[in-house]
Amino acid sequence: MRLSHRITHLTGGGSDGWGVFYRARKMIENGVPVTELTIGEHDIRTHPSILEAMHRAAMEGHTGYAMVPGTDSLRDTVAARVQARTGVPTSRDNVLVTPGGQAGLFAAHHAACDEGDAALFIDPYYATYPGTIRGVGARPVAVPARPENGFQPDAAEIDRAAAAHGAVSLLINSPNNPTGVVYARETFESIASVCRARGMWLISDEVYDTQVWEGSHLSPRALPGMVERTLVVGSMSKSHAMTGSRCGWIVGPEEAIAHLVNLATHTTYGVPGYIQDAAVFALNAGGRLEEEVAAPFRRRRRLAQEILSRQNAARLIPSQGAMYLMLDIRATGLSGEAFAIELLERHRIAVMPGESFGRAAAGHVRVAMTIADEVFAEALGRICEFAASLAAARTGA
Repeated sequence: MRLSHRITHLTGGGSDGWGVFYRARKMIENGVPVTELTIGEHDIRTHPSILEAMHRAAMEGHTGYAMVPGTDSLRDTVAARVQARTGVPTSRDNVLVTPGGQAGLFAAHHAACDEGDAALFIDPYYATYPGTIRGVGARPVAVPARPENGFQPDAAEIDRAAAAHGAVSLLINSPNNPTGVVYARETFESIASVCRARGMWLISDEVYDTQVWEGSHLSPRALPGMVERTLVVGSMSKSHAMTGSRCGWIVGPEEAIAHLVNLATHTTYGVPGYIQDAAVFALNAGGRLEEEVAAPFRRRRRLAQEILSRQNAARLIPSQGAMYLMLDIRATGLSGEAFAIELLERHRIAVMPGESFGRAAAGHVRVAMTIADEVFAEALGRICEFAASLAAARTGA
């Protein structure tokens, strides 16, 4: 039987860019020890107090259908959190609870795009972005953020792409996965100016908003003229190590949220109530739990800065947020993919090639700071030694 073009071409008809990751997992399955620095999965689990709240809610009977938009309690809690952090008036009518941030991204693009519309996103990008856009029937258009500009998006390039393709939306992510870059206020303001001028929706993926190591997080919804054209995607996954619980949200204009509730009714039919109750508990615990989750990454970033400062074959892109490091390994003469494959085969260390996240990150690799400090430091040291040996061989030094 024929399958739909949309589902068979979700990854653009080619690879999803995760070949090195799959190879590493296959080696592990075959008993080969591999140090994994690939995906953004915390090495600590969900805090016991959150699990206790989840268990208590389930045992008290909150296991049936929950309200499709989300429980009033969680929507109110998210709204209060967003308003406190941004200063933008926000109520439960601005919030839809979704099964994680990924479902939020998918739903947000359904709200912004019609079939065949062009939807912009910034390259480098999280691997699911173009497939998410294809999944709603829109056309993904990548706009490069270049390493020579510190991977800050260029508003002029965004404007040219919007004009050339008649784009209806732009997807951004700060703190950024994969680069670890936090967008500057000037970057946000220039992006907002383009969105206003072009009449575009701005979809802002803010799932790493509690992991900012330098500067501060800015939600573009708080900028002038942006509240009515911005859809913010948030999640409990990264902030509270609740990746498997699948609990996120979209914050946006009331009219958009009302229509997105209709979409949820016909797709996900909401998020389990006991998980939402646990999310309310976690958010009401304040910064204590969030800092406990963020602390290992903050600590490992400092370790990495010290280790990487001793050499220049693997250069650190400014690591300002999120749980990743982006390393420039172009001095080795290898592509990010070739470097990652060689590193895996020779040293049993798995990192993600920059090319997995778009063309703009070619010649880079992404390192997830998601293993114990001592093992992380040892692996990073070996990566530096490997990069230095390749660079030396290339130059004949």
